[in-house]
Amino acid sequence: MSEKFLYSLARPMLFSMDAEAAHHFTLPALKRAAALGLTRLVKQPKADPRTVMGITFKNPVGLAAGLDKDGAYIDALADLGFGSIEVGTVTPRAQPGNAKPRMFRLPEAHAIINRMGFNNGGVDAFVANVQASRFYQDKAGVLGLNIGKNADTPIERATDDYLHCLEKVYPYASYVTVNISSPNTKNLRQLQGGSELDSLLATLKQAQLRLADQHQRYVPLALKIAPDMDGDQVKNIADALMRHKIDGVIATNTTLSRDAVTGMLHGAEAGGLSGAPVFAASNNVIRMLKAELGDALPIIGVGGIMRGADAKMKMDCGAQLVQLYSGLIYAGPALIRDCADAVRGR
Repeated sequence: MSEKFLYSLARPMLFSMDAEAAHHFTLPALKRAAALGLTRLVKQPKADPRTVMGITFKNPVGLAAGLDKDGAYIDALADLGFGSIEVGTVTPRAQPGNAKPRMFRLPEAHAIINRMGFNNGGVDAFVANVQASRFYQDKAGVLGLNIGKNADTPIERATDDYLHCLEKVYPYASYVTVNISSPNTKNLRQLQGGSELDSLLATLKQAQLRLADQHQRYVPLALKIAPDMDGDQVKNIADALMRHKIDGVIATNTTLSRDAVTGMLHGAEAGGLSGAPVFAASNNVIRMLKAELGDALPIIGVGGIMRGADAKMKMDCGAQLVQLYSGLIYAGPALIRDCADAVRGR
């Protein structure tokens, strides 16, 4: 039986549960299935290797950060056929995140609103989980580690948090993503602008080069940005990325816009909106980035991919790789192969 059929049977039960409860049910269940060898029965996408940021990805369809914040389910997720796995966002110290409820499905819009707030067990526990994974130990594929700042760290001290996490995760990452675009940590998106961005990127680049020398291995840095930006803001970010020789950019995180979900149940909830409604805004940012960056550094496209044609559109806009998250909630793991098939050879 296909993954698509099996997920169609499981989805009504999962959607009957609170969204966060379903999340905490599904991942342990997936881990148990992996321990029994069941996830290895999933049909894998055909090989379609891409070299991006100096790394070879076995296919261009990756898992976006946020699904596995603590890196506790890497092996089970890797069995589903992703070309890369990105886990996090992790912060220096453990934190509970925002008050519950904090995740809401909007099925009519194929969307999710979340205000999780970087809930995670802290970077030391995160690194221990990564080290314990078979995926890491066997160097079985591309592993992205996504870093952020603690909610109670003043924004003027944010760089300290990113530096702390970078130093901790660097030895274990294929690449490191710097998340400055979550709308659920107060003032975080302030780091996307002007002098704050310049200062952060300059400091992290210096640390990256020092760590590369220390570990005798260069680990690329990618910056994850928001979809809620105009052309001038995107141009400024693109200029900063090139000036500081950052290795890649992930576009985009969730949106604060509610235009597509006005009047829907949960449509006015605070937090970041993901899924189908962010697709157009994300694509617009990718197009603007491509116009500014050309081939100077790669773009990883994420946001609203619900079917294979959406992944193809991201690449038409200028992305070299794509990542999935919310689409998996609505379409299930068959989406991975659908996307891989749609972009094969591009």
